[in-house]
Amino acid sequence: MIIVIQCADRIGLVAAISCLMADKGLNINGMQEFVDNDEDLFFMRLDVDQTDGAAEIEKYLRQILPEGAIVKVNPVPEKKIVVLVTKEYHCLADILVRNYFKTLGATVQCVIGNHATLQEICNRFDVPFYQVQAGNSKEAFEVKLIETINQYEFDYLVLAKFMRILSPDFVLRFPMRIINIHHSFLPAFAGASPYRQAHERGVKLIGATAHYVTNELDEGPIIAQQIIPANHSHTVQDMVKAGKEIETAVLAKALKLVFDDRVFVYKNKTVVLE
Repeated sequence: MIIVIQCADRIGLVAAISCLMADKGLNINGMQEFVDNDEDLFFMRLDVDQTDGAAEIEKYLRQILPEGAIVKVNPVPEKKIVVLVTKEYHCLADILVRNYFKTLGATVQCVIGNHATLQEICNRFDVPFYQVQAGNSKEAFEVKLIETINQYEFDYLVLAKFMRILSPDFVLRFPMRIINIHHSFLPAFAGASPYRQAHERGVKLIGATAHYVTNELDEGPIIAQQIIPANHSHTVQDMVKAGKEIETAVLAKALKLVFDDRVFVYKNKTVVLE
């Protein structure tokens, strides 16, 4: 059983929670906690050897926690996702392979693309693929996109190199449920051909960032980041190749953290309890 807690901080919380677990005969297999002293907030993730009685445990926890505490006991262990793509295959391919071998920590309900480029690979993995063409009207495109998405139950939308900017209205429908991956050159290298821009500037690091999507473009709470070194000998093609590899790795890490219920969001940042 996984228990996640977010609440106002106060002295003795760890002791009170530990004592409650002991009183109920629950052995704690793992515990991670963090206190944000600036915000006076307490975060905890517990792994206990219990498989039932979630509602009762939550009731007892709320009795000892500060008012307004966010408590989730035994969140859905197997998440469901809808993946949005355009033409680049590297992130989607990794997700599909992990989904096939049941190591993703989630089930891919379907893949939606604004081009048909990646339909064949989805067919090979027996995952439904839908093409929703962008057309000239962004509003009409997003209406069709939402209609397609809503055919499925899902926990998260994963933008696996989905190269369309979503409107505030769309994002508002799925608060903190949209996960995006992009290169860490932003905002220094915004716009088209970021790797070419980076090559021209002679950057020494190549990175990627996975984050939740908000109305501020590429400014949502960060889940995971990673960098690798680059040097003067790297061509644009070298940087693109390295960028794809690190984007794949960072998105995979971020998804695992989210699916394992290790990511807490508040304000515009995250606490990740690993």
